[in-house]
Order: sequence, then structure tokens, then C-alpha cells
Amino acid sequence: MTESGVATPAKELVSLADSTGLIERSAAAFAAGVPEGTGDDGLFGPASVSWRMSADLASPVAGLRSLLMQALHPLAMAGVDQHSADQHSADQHGGWRRDPAGRLAATMAYLTMVTFGDRAAALHAAAQVRRIHDHVRGTDAVTSRPYAAGDHALLLWVHGALVDSVLAAGNLVGTALSAADSNRYVAEMMTAAELIGVPRRLVPSNVPELDLYIASVRPGLRCTPAAAESMAYLLDPPGLDEDTAEIWQDIRDRGAPALGPADVRLRRTTAPDTRPPDRNPAVARRP
Repeated sequence: MTESGVATPAKELVSLADSTGLIERSAAAFAAGVPEGTGDDGLFGPASVSWRMSADLASPVAGLRSLLMQALHPLAMAGVDQHSADQHSADQHGGWRRDPAGRLAATMAYLTMVTFGDRAAALHAAAQVRRIHDHVRGTDAVTSRPYAAGDHALLLWVHGALVDSVLAAGNLVGTALSAADSNRYVAEMMTAAELIGVPRRLVPSNVPELDLYIASVRPGLRCTPAAAESMAYLLDPPGLDEDTAEIWQDIRDRGAPALGPADVRLRRTTAPDTRPPDRNPAVARRP
């Protein structure tokens, strides 16, 4: 659901089948997201765990895992899916069906800017995201429940999925953090959650709180038809050239043990399920 305000223009959107250049475009977006001549060290700084983990080679695995987790939240997935369905929404929100690679690249550019940009640039990028979210609302066809992209519960799930995935991917294929640094990373990333509108008192501040939060939401996760379609693309993008497909397969296969239990990833909803994902009772409300 999180995307930058610099989404790919409509004239550059491509069909789902044409995902050639996925890695090249993502790499270009990463480079473009690192501003030149920053005025300060930004929200985190070079000594932060956030800088260390964002530059880690496990980042692609973390990104893939995070997107798969996000897709399993029925309301978060409905927002992404329904606001990719028409021309206006696709133009404004970088619709994943018309340009999935572009959406991934825009998201990467945003995350890079928030992590490595100076404070002014990071705050500006976050403000653009909040404005985009103001227009993303509707009703989920599976649960019949209303959603709004700016809802704290949805924003928190996107945040939690990313932070949890960075830690999981680092432990699996990249930089395994100590317990102290893992807690420090979760605490640092509270700032990123606040930027997109989540009250700080709701955001997990350490690994135990993050684990409790993820566990509290899990009973409400569902692999809806829209989630299955999105995940199928993410796991096996069509139209890749041979070399790129080999790289993507390596990312997918290396990350498989960190992607979560297969029964959760692949379970389909066969009837409307009105149980909402938990609104984070496991995290203590801090003043």
C-alpha cells in the first residue's frame, strides 16, 4: 500500500505481461531515491541500524517477504487492488496490475528517500504518501468491510510487515543482528511509522512487542483472490528475460524459508470472513 508520490506517469505504464526490466528499474529507483548533497544526516544517520539494514544484500528478500505479508491483509490488499482498477486511480496510485514493476520501483524510491534523505526530503516524501492515502478508500468485496488507506491499523500492518521482514531476511541470508541491535532497529523504525500517520503509542518499540503484534494480526489474514493474483506475480513475474528470471528465482528461493508458513500464504477465502485483523491489543499503549 505504501508508495511514493513520484509514481510512474500514465504514459509509461506497461501491461502485466511486460515485466522485463524489473530489476533494472528497481535499481534505478533505488539510486534516484538517494538524494545528492543532503543538508543533514536525515531521520536516522550513518550510525543507525536502519542505514545498515537498508544497504544490506538481503534487502530484496526482505522486500519480497514484506509485500507477500501485506497482501494477506484483506483490507490492505483490497485498497491496492481496487485502486488499480480504473484509469484515474492507476494514474494517481501506480496501479500494480498495469505496471507492477513501476509500483515496486516507486515504493523502493520512497523507502530509500525516507531512510537516506535529509529530514526535509523525508518529510516531504511522507507528506506526499499521506495525500495519496487520503483518496484510497472503499469496501472489501471479500469481507464486506470498509477500508481507508489512512487507517492506523492498515498503516501499522504495512509497517510491521516491513520491519519484521527486514529482521527475518537479515537473519536468513544477510546481516544477522544481535538482540540489542534488533531492538534498536525496531525502535528506530517507529519514526518511519509516525511519518505515514501511525500514532507512536501504537507502534511496536522492540522485538517482543513486534512479535506480539504480528501474532495478534495473523488470525485475520486471508489469501483472497486479489492477494493470490498479486503474490503469483511477485513470486513468478511473467516476461522476464532468462538472466533476470534466474536472479529473481534465486531471490525467491533463498527467501522461501522466511516467507511464512505455506498454509497461511496459500489459503484461499471461500466465503466472506468478517473477522477483522486485530487492532493491535498486544502492544502497550504508551503515553
